[in-house]
Amino acid sequence: MARRKLIAGNWKMNGQLADGIALARGIAQEVKALGKPACEFLVCPPFTLLTSVKKALRGSKVALGAQDCHFNAKGAHTGDISPQMLKDVGCSYVILGHSERRADHGESDELICKKAAAAHAAGLKTVICIGETLKQRDDGKAIEVCTSQIMGSVPSDSTSTDTVIAYEPVWAIGTGKVPTTADVEEVHAAVRKVLAKKLGKGNANKMRILYGGSVKPGNAKELLSLPDVDGALIGGASLKVEDFLAIAKNSGC
Repeated sequence: MARRKLIAGNWKMNGQLADGIALARGIAQEVKALGKPACEFLVCPPFTLLTSVKKALRGSKVALGAQDCHFNAKGAHTGDISPQMLKDVGCSYVILGHSERRADHGESDELICKKAAAAHAAGLKTVICIGETLKQRDDGKAIEVCTSQIMGSVPSDSTSTDTVIAYEPVWAIGTGKVPTTADVEEVHAAVRKVLAKKLGKGNANKMRILYGGSVKPGNAKELLSLPDVDGALIGGASLKVEDFLAIAKNSGC
């Protein structure tokens, strides 16, 4: 089944105002120059840059996303941002369950599922991240961990129109280490299988599953040509216009 690839940039905690605007404008110009690209594009800057980046992307068809949200619409939650607030400033996506959130903030599958349900209710699409640590991979538990995270983190009423899955092996994020194509293919196929069990075969066949973890222009074509890989969630390389667009172009966008 044909699924339109999604090329998503997670800027993480990077970029002051001038940097963020320049990066967004550069990406917008390059995407406009593609005419009618085969891929969908998404950038997810820090909260402080959302409004400015939205303006810089105007007219480019590059979607705007955030990197996290709370599960409540409002209230006494100092330092948090609600899905409704994200929608209000122009976001259409939000990343949830990134391994850095799971590790640094102790986020559980249950909490991520709660956030995803709230995001969907607010009209946001979610990019729900899963992935194993190096020890879990070495112990032969990569598939077990990823399928367990799918079952716990993805709301049972999720659909292919409101949910994207991103497989990011924790040990490959920002390290330059990349799993073999056979490993990536195995996990993505297992993820689609468990999605079919949880959400039904129709949704599973249409749902996009991204790969993330040291994606670069040089390895993009090989990784993104795999049968169940429907795009990339890009970290460091998304902070350079030329690298971000090269990944897209090398993957057939």
